[in-house]
Amino acid sequence: MSMLARALDARSGPRNDRELVAACLSGDEQAWSELIDRYNRLIFSIPLKQGLNRDEAADIFQAVCLDLVAELPRLRDPQALPAWLIQTTLHKVSKWRRRTDRYVPDEGTYAENAPAPEADMPDALIRDVQQTQALRDAVAGLSDRCQRMVQMLFFETPARPYKDVASALGVAPRLLALALGTGGRRPSVRDV
Repeated sequence: MSMLARALDARSGPRNDRELVAACLSGDEQAWSELIDRYNRLIFSIPLKQGLNRDEAADIFQAVCLDLVAELPRLRDPQALPAWLIQTTLHKVSKWRRRTDRYVPDEGTYAENAPAPEADMPDALIRDVQQTQALRDAVAGLSDRCQRMVQMLFFETPARPYKDVASALGVAPRLLALALGTGGRRPSVRDV
């Protein structure tokens, strides 16, 4: 392992789901915050991808979090938490639709343009939500410095030059390129 890789990965990663669930069940408020922080984008993104607006997505997010508090003691496998959250959120979206679709005031409104209900949700969308969460989890497991590097290289628009990223991280640009294994060219998602 190179000196840069050791320096970038100096911190231990966050707690895994099993550890977080156990801490939540023992009353650790910090663990609850960490658990919600880990999955808030996952929960919030599903209603948005299903065509709901931000306020409706926020309502569903709150309902899912309440269910999580109530149901966490009954969760048999903490590693199944992401799937449980996806399923619970889809159920809340479907329930919300059934309740609001009864009150459609005009033609051409939400009911005609609504995405498919949860049972018809394409597998591709479920895979997309799961892959996005896996990416968030992977980035969250990196050291703070690595997280900053990933943010600067892949999520900023316009993309920063290597020189600027290396300067912000306090390393030589060539060392950054070598550590990424890109041979000096701009890295892409395929390089990760």
